[in-house]
Amino acid sequence: MVTAAKPPGTASGEPGEGKHDPVPGGYPGAPCVSRVFGDSVPLWAPYPEAATARTAQALGPAPFNRTAIFRIKMLFNWRILAASHQKIPSGEVHNICCCKRRPSLKRLKPHIPLRRNYSSLPGLVGSDVKSLHSIINPPIAKIRNIGIMAHIDAGKTTTTERILYYSGYTRSLGDVDDGDTVTDFMAQERERGITIQSAAVTFDWKGYRINLIDTPGHVDFTVEVERCLRVLDGAVAVFDASAGVEAQTLTVWRQADKHNIPRICFLNKMDKTGASFNYAIESIREKLKAKPLILQLPIGEAKTFKGLVDVISKEKLLWNPNSNDGKDFERKPLLESSDPELLKETAEARNALIEQVADLDDEFADLVLGEFSENFDLIPAEKLQTAIHRVTVAQTAVPVLCGSALKNKGIQPLLDAVTMYLPSPEEHSYEFLHWYKDDLCALAFKVLHDKQRGPLVFMRIYSGTIKPQLAIHNINGNCTERLSRLLLPFADQHIEIPSLTAGNIALAVGLKHTATGDTLVASKSSALAAARRATREGEKKHRHRDGAESLLLAGVEIPEPVFFCTIEPPSMAKQPDLDHALKCLQREDPSLKVKLDPDSGQTILCGMGELHIEIIHDRIKREYGLETYLGPLQVAYRETILNAVRATDTLDRTLGDKRHLVTVELEASPAEMSSVIPVIEYAEDLSEELLKVSQEAVENGIHGACLQGPLLGFPVQDITITLHSLIVHPGTSTTMISACVSRCVQKALKKADNQVLEPLMHLEVTVTRDYLSSVLADLAQRRGNIQEIQTRQDNKVVTGFVPLAEMMGYSTVLRTLTSGSATFALELSNYQAMNPQDQRVLLNQRSGLA
Repeated sequence: MVTAAKPPGTASGEPGEGKHDPVPGGYPGAPCVSRVFGDSVPLWAPYPEAATARTAQALGPAPFNRTAIFRIKMLFNWRILAASHQKIPSGEVHNICCCKRRPSLKRLKPHIPLRRNYSSLPGLVGSDVKSLHSIINPPIAKIRNIGIMAHIDAGKTTTTERILYYSGYTRSLGDVDDGDTVTDFMAQERERGITIQSAAVTFDWKGYRINLIDTPGHVDFTVEVERCLRVLDGAVAVFDASAGVEAQTLTVWRQADKHNIPRICFLNKMDKTGASFNYAIESIREKLKAKPLILQLPIGEAKTFKGLVDVISKEKLLWNPNSNDGKDFERKPLLESSDPELLKETAEARNALIEQVADLDDEFADLVLGEFSENFDLIPAEKLQTAIHRVTVAQTAVPVLCGSALKNKGIQPLLDAVTMYLPSPEEHSYEFLHWYKDDLCALAFKVLHDKQRGPLVFMRIYSGTIKPQLAIHNINGNCTERLSRLLLPFADQHIEIPSLTAGNIALAVGLKHTATGDTLVASKSSALAAARRATREGEKKHRHRDGAESLLLAGVEIPEPVFFCTIEPPSMAKQPDLDHALKCLQREDPSLKVKLDPDSGQTILCGMGELHIEIIHDRIKREYGLETYLGPLQVAYRETILNAVRATDTLDRTLGDKRHLVTVELEASPAEMSSVIPVIEYAEDLSEELLKVSQEAVENGIHGACLQGPLLGFPVQDITITLHSLIVHPGTSTTMISACVSRCVQKALKKADNQVLEPLMHLEVTVTRDYLSSVLADLAQRRGNIQEIQTRQDNKVVTGFVPLAEMMGYSTVLRTLTSGSATFALELSNYQAMNPQDQRVLLNQRSGLA
């Protein structure tokens, strides 16, 4: 039966009689999102009074006939039209639940959606309906674009889940172990309990609009963190209080440094056995070389953790032990009579904090030394908070907070800190903004593929306003596309909006050719005008650069894949479907590389690790319905040369009535500095005019020849190619020049002494003392080089370097050796030369002799 929630308190027999009817999975009066029409359309617009009576009539008595069902559909369409035109009168929020008819039964049963329902969509708190315009376009000073980053299993997704619950956007607390969190919505994420894709959510907190991105912690998905940090203004670094700084924490911290992202630290899991506030603070200071500003102190640790102390206001925050969701907590000022030791500790921490901030901020130092030099206790909290904000934005120190996301403690103060200390978009200065003035300038930082809508493009808007049906010019692709719809991201559900201004993160539908890292502007003429301004400014500052190049916003650096394997469809008839699936997945994930083996004709899948390739294989099966077969995982080696050699080659071809004649002499030698691509040099006596015409063809030939080395067919690196002589017959095509140079480079590489380079991984294993000797013995058999063994609480942390080829299936072996108690993290360090014995074994294996 289709039911409608009606305003309580109406007279019997009138429309809206009685109490609220229950909504599946919800609570009375809760707004809901409709999935009826295949689109995420907000259905939280209330009915006008005149429509309430029509609603009751349209619903009519049960059982329904076809006419009644048609009326309900028309009513749904009317609501969508009302929502899209923003004609939203004030009043009670009404609910209507979609139903479906079973052909075998002459009655209707309520349809329970599989996805999670959200208690209120952006802008709704309880039954309060805000102005849609104020929801969509808040003042830029009230916007915070932040990311949650950490080592795997530090509690990022759980923290995000609590943030959404306390800000009023979910009805219940999701759990990673139960697989019902908002941001981990992929089937693979829920099965494994890890984050694979970054997910964006938009919500409000105390008048601030927060665009939050939950990022993965696994090293295989580092590129997800990289491309999200590129468009954020601030980040929350989450730490496991019992482990402090871990391997992947260092990686994401370096990424944040590269993009100049201000950070605040959240010491999570303060309730965990072995949690130590002082140890975590010390590891931040030592390993990250950061200056922690202690804004909170824990009340108890591990099992005794029950709350925290606000150092700035000298108040203690205690959570109600009888509360299941952590919403009930009270702030109490610290008193000499009740908490003498805690008050003393807090006063010392506050004085130390004031001295720290005064050392880093001149304005605050003048205030402290002048007006409040006699008594630091008189310094107003607002002045101290403003100074901490300046220090955080300048990245000279990082505020540190603590809590336990799983036990629902410390999340509300963390949200307050995000709005108070992290910068708004206008506090981040971008050189290119004044070139565009008020025209649109945005960066596409992520692409998702939706079966119904096609490609969904996440973009950060830096200037101007974006609207649906707007024609957008892509500078990277030099093409113009029309944006059909504009959405606000909310994990796997999205809310359609009429416009969005600078500083926000949006989701665009209809951009079929846009890829990760593309710069989007209002039009080609707008880009040309901005290029002219950039060129003029460059000339004034004596910078010699191309105006068009300076308009491109910095994209994302994609690391080279280290694993590869063959992938085959179940039959040749399914090959086009597999190609389409891989093309879509490549647009979503730039770190996934697909190439065709020229000898066997097989499709080669290249990824960042075993888990990465496993996830891609699983997604092809689930999302595209293809049962593919993967070949054995193989390591991506590199090759180089050990000595300098010279080679000469002549290409003489007659095509039609035209003779193509090229003679090339060049030298290949080991490079002084490590370089993935060949370093190209030219002899001084080469003709400049000839080089001007043929330089591009020469470089194309060299790069092409270095893609396949003479030993195993892997790319050649750490090599310098010097061109000594180039003789070109008049009328010779550039293609022939490239072919001759390529052949000559290959001849030189074959003459030289060749060396195989293997990927060397940085390994960190956390293991208990009981199993340390077993782990060390196993690593010795894997050609491991142990650097150091540290003590972390009751565990030992082994760090070292191990060849990637020896780490196949290591997770299973480590679980067996340690009874499942140890964890490890791997990260590519560099490529190193194999010793002659290992190289011979590898060559024999590849040639089938072993």
